[in-house]
Amino acid sequence: MASPRRTRSGGAFLRPAKKPRERRAALSPTAGARYAAAMSVTIYHNPRCGKSRQTLSLLRERGIEPIVVEYLETPPGVAELKRILAMLGMSAQELLRKKEAAAAGIDPGKLSENRVIEAMVKNPIVIERPIVVNGDKAVIGRPPEAVLRIL
Repeated sequence: MASPRRTRSGGAFLRPAKKPRERRAALSPTAGARYAAAMSVTIYHNPRCGKSRQTLSLLRERGIEPIVVEYLETPPGVAELKRILAMLGMSAQELLRKKEAAAAGIDPGKLSENRVIEAMVKNPIVIERPIVVNGDKAVIGRPPEAVLRIL
């Protein structure tokens, strides 16, 4: 509590308490938002796939707890898949698992890019895995160490 002080007329008043100094944030709001977005790592994961499990384990060993999307249960939509393809710098045909596509009756040679993407959304098992997204960068975790270049 503040100590009493006397005024010239002899009346007492209390000295206002000092305000604590505010600390400035280390990052500007926009830099902080970019940093938070960059630290939001997502893995499109199939728990039955060995490479996918190894990639998830590698991320966790590095202290990163990613958002795990089990894409067979919750497949990406057309817009999301197009966004991922753009980040990967790949065509839909390049992201297609050939053996699984043949088993699903998908012939990428006979389909347009948009039709292949639609087929991937309907049959997510044909999407190459795992895919790791960090901010505006993405990579396929084959080998699992490939994800380190976007962290």
